[in-house]
Amino acid sequence: MLALPPNHIICSLIDSPFNSPKRHHSVSLKSLTSCQRLNVKGHLVNSNNKVYGIFLFFSPLYLELSPGSRIIDNYSDCFSFNLSIRNKNEKIQCQQLDNMVLEASSSNSTAIVISDASIKNDIATSISHMYIANQLLIKILHHTVLVTTTEAKLFTIRCGINQACSKNNISKIIVVTNSIHTAKKIFDSISYPYQSQAMAILSNLHQSFTRNQSNSIEFWKCLS
Repeated sequence: MLALPPNHIICSLIDSPFNSPKRHHSVSLKSLTSCQRLNVKGHLVNSNNKVYGIFLFFSPLYLELSPGSRIIDNYSDCFSFNLSIRNKNEKIQCQQLDNMVLEASSSNSTAIVISDASIKNDIATSISHMYIANQLLIKILHHTVLVTTTEAKLFTIRCGINQACSKNNISKIIVVTNSIHTAKKIFDSISYPYQSQAMAILSNLHQSFTRNQSNSIEFWKCLS
């Protein structure tokens, strides 16, 4: 049985993607023989397609990831994760969420984004709602395949934040999600598997905070 080429992955890390546009990348599926492809398990992304490249997203050329320009460096007061819902009593937790929503719904400058995602039979369903002044303005429903639950949830959060940031009169965004742990990956620069979603969200937030440093975003955990 044929095996993968020696140091197959290591070679990919030191191989420049710009050496020759005519030569396939060392971990491209086209560089493997038919027998080698059969030995590889799981869903693969053809690395010859640079749209799916991992390390390019974390180039220092990206403003959001450059030292001294990161959101966690310059706008640490503009984002927060609500940790007050610690009571195990579901009625109390629901009451806290209700109070937050009632207060936020009275303001025309606050957007509430409610996001959720689930996977069934390898099909991810993402749904996001955005409310302003107690009015449903946008509802997004998206289906995709062969993604993880974390990727689906980040994508849903991304859609909601993108819509909220596009409104010039919005100064506060409240994201309600059942996965605070997933939301924290937005600000984790070493979470390489989720970088494409994180970069898009960080770009939107950077523009919002730069436009007005009093703008803010809160992440609230809701019951599953």
